[in-house]
Amino acid sequence: MMLASPLDGIGILDAAVVAVLGYAVVFFGLILLMGVIIAMSKVFIAKDKKKAALADAAKATVAAAPAAPAAAAAPAEAPGSAGKLKLYDVEPKTAAMLMAIVADKMGKPLNELRFISIKEVK
Repeated sequence: MMLASPLDGIGILDAAVVAVLGYAVVFFGLILLMGVIIAMSKVFIAKDKKKAALADAAKATVAAAPAAPAAAAAPAEAPGSAGKLKLYDVEPKTAAMLMAIVADKMGKPLNELRFISIKEVK
């Protein structure tokens, strides 16, 4: 027994109307999806611009701060220290672990090594 469909006996004109309505529904859904994607991208771009503006403001504040005298800015180094260490996008805890690993792999005490800077490679 075959199932009967309400569209079994329609003519060409009715079939064309049904097809056009089907295409319209699909394209309407695609247009809505495109609108959602565009709106989300604008939200994320605005968020990135806001972060960049805050970072620029922070840099301007630091640059505008008066420079302290060189003698007062340079505290005495601890005995056995090898100088200053510059960290770029690395937390101090991560830098300490990296220095300990390097010292262990080289077989030398940590106070005999000099680390100038540590930078995360992205």
